[in-house]
Amino acid sequence: MQTIDAEEARTIVRESVTRIVPDADFSQVRPDERLRDVLELDSLDFLSLVEILSERTGLPIDEDDYPRLDTLDGAVAFLVERAGSR
Repeated sequence: MQTIDAEEARTIVRESVTRIVPDADFSQVRPDERLRDVLELDSLDFLSLVEILSERTGLPIDEDDYPRLDTLDGAVAFLVERAGSR
């Protein structure tokens, strides 16, 4: 994948989360809220999310990057930035 814009990244994050939490209600998730808290993701769920995001985008995501994936806005910004720096 070459570049990812914010709208694309938001869709990728939402679809990826939905694979882990099929009934995730994003109308209840503020962009700056911790996904793990709001959607009750445990550690394994979060690692699954990281793996799905990496597979879907082809982008490497290291453990040092995990804090940037904490919120919806953070994950979107990370994907846009990482895709743009390839």
